[in-house]
Amino acid sequence: MIEKYCTEAMSKIWTDENKFRRWLDVELAACRAWAEDGVIPKRDLDEITEKAAFDAGRIAEIEEETQHDVIAFVSAVAEKIGPSGRFVHLGLTSSDVIDTAASLLLSDALDILISSARELRESLARLSWKYRHTPCVGRSHGIHAEPTSFGLKFLGFVAETGRDIERLSQVREEIRVCKLSGAVGTYANCPPRIEERVARDLALSRDPVSTQIIQRDRHARVTSALALYGAGLERLALEIRHLQRTEVLEASEPFGKKQKGSSAMPHKKNPILSERVCGLSRLLRGYASGALENVSLWHERDISHSSVERVIWGDSFNIAHYMTGIMKRITDGLVVNEARIRRNIDLTGGLLFSGRVLLAAVEMGLSREDAYAIIQENAMKCWESVQGGGHETLLALLEQDSRVSGLLSSDRDALKKLFDLDFYLRYVDEIFKRFPIFSEIGLTD
Repeated sequence: MIEKYCTEAMSKIWTDENKFRRWLDVELAACRAWAEDGVIPKRDLDEITEKAAFDAGRIAEIEEETQHDVIAFVSAVAEKIGPSGRFVHLGLTSSDVIDTAASLLLSDALDILISSARELRESLARLSWKYRHTPCVGRSHGIHAEPTSFGLKFLGFVAETGRDIERLSQVREEIRVCKLSGAVGTYANCPPRIEERVARDLALSRDPVSTQIIQRDRHARVTSALALYGAGLERLALEIRHLQRTEVLEASEPFGKKQKGSSAMPHKKNPILSERVCGLSRLLRGYASGALENVSLWHERDISHSSVERVIWGDSFNIAHYMTGIMKRITDGLVVNEARIRRNIDLTGGLLFSGRVLLAAVEMGLSREDAYAIIQENAMKCWESVQGGGHETLLALLEQDSRVSGLLSSDRDALKKLFDLDFYLRYVDEIFKRFPIFSEIGLTD
């Protein structure tokens, strides 16, 4: 199922075939560096360059005997090359190849994910722009609070996705490091100048001090960034799940003509895509925990991190990419029920405006304590009416309360004006102007 929403490019990054290809990239770069140093003769380098290749099946056969993946890889490549193959892996240790290649794999995967995240952000931007002037209920603790804008609600996700893209871009730079410092990081069999040339060849920076490995705090930061990105996608998915509840029903996921919601209840239209995203975000957090555990290794290194990384890197990126595709599918096709949004604004008989009335009463001379007590007393009456199926509004109750209406006797419409929705949306355009993405995608007034 995940592959359906991941591009072929992302899926291919984490195949054994592509991993071996990246290993070969590192080995060939090292050969070129040694040739530049005069260690590998030109004719041997030409032979290596022309014939270097691998067969994944052959690597598996050799590994079955050696129980060592890099030895199996190097042997299989050398078989393809012939006598000049003896120079492949010259002066290197396994982690020189594995970790440098991993930097390439991780940065390649980040490129794809960042691109997809930008597409999602654009979809969110279009959604927020369309409904930027649509008033809706704002909620805190799940309870009606004050009016807000439906578009402003989604603008928050535009901003968060932008921060995620920035974080993913930062960790991409941090992980693009090369390490060819040998068995314990002393360059005993491979001088620093070889590492420097390989880094330049592969467009990587050099790890300034490595042991037998590139230290795993770098990799943990990548996986943690994925987990944080997943948490943001979960927050978006959870919002849509809440909006789709029958009692709210302000927005809902796209639902196909032949789609079924329940085997027992034909009426069901469930937020299954959003629920899936929420569930998968838990996996990303779990994988981040595994990556953090990988940071502490014995002395210059042990191999306990390797088995973890074989699972979490490919899974984390495929899951994060899948979640991104799911969320874009939802935001592109989100069904917004503007009539229900308006109905929900009126659901509590004007209670959304109690805060503004409180401030107005204070400005007209009441102490905050007295004003709060009066407004709350009337608000509770309104609550009881609403909960009991009645139709008393906060405005009507306040108009009947001389403690409030007396303050406004000079302007009979003053109290009613406090229940104006436009008051709450008057700075929305100013907030939207903070985001260059709208002009970048051609959305302007």
